[in-house]
Amino acid sequence: MGAQARHDRLAELLEPVLAEAGLDLEGIEVTPAGKRRSLRVVVDSDEGVDLDTVGVVSQEVSAVLDASDAMGKAPYVLEVTSPGVDRPLTRPRHWRRSLGRLVHARLTAGGEVQGRVKDADDSGVTLEVNGQNRVYGYSDLGRGKVQVEFRRDTDIDAAD
Repeated sequence: MGAQARHDRLAELLEPVLAEAGLDLEGIEVTPAGKRRSLRVVVDSDEGVDLDTVGVVSQEVSAVLDASDAMGKAPYVLEVTSPGVDRPLTRPRHWRRSLGRLVHARLTAGGEVQGRVKDADDSGVTLEVNGQNRVYGYSDLGRGKVQVEFRRDTDIDAAD
């Protein structure tokens, strides 16, 4: 089974299990790890993901995988995790889950913007830039990235 076919098969198996737990499948990574493989399943939800949920879902995912042939016969290590702060903001739900966070994004017309996410829906995102709300459609933005803040500033600059 090729890499893309394996990815698609894993997504097909895991998405119903995760949806039942109220989680979205954000990513699947299969990488060699010596004689084994590592399967990393990234999950998220609007409420975030706590360790108890990860533990329960890990057991459910493991049971589904054990009952299938999606990972083949070779041993593997399963890791179920939530996305880190370095995950790019590429979908409306990523922007929505970043409410209140400082983000940076390139503009498709050139330049870039940095601001705090005030609102996000299926059509776009509202960023507070220099105390003013600016609305951007997702087609106006490239990948966004949450900025790690050690100290929260009140003035956010935009570089257009």
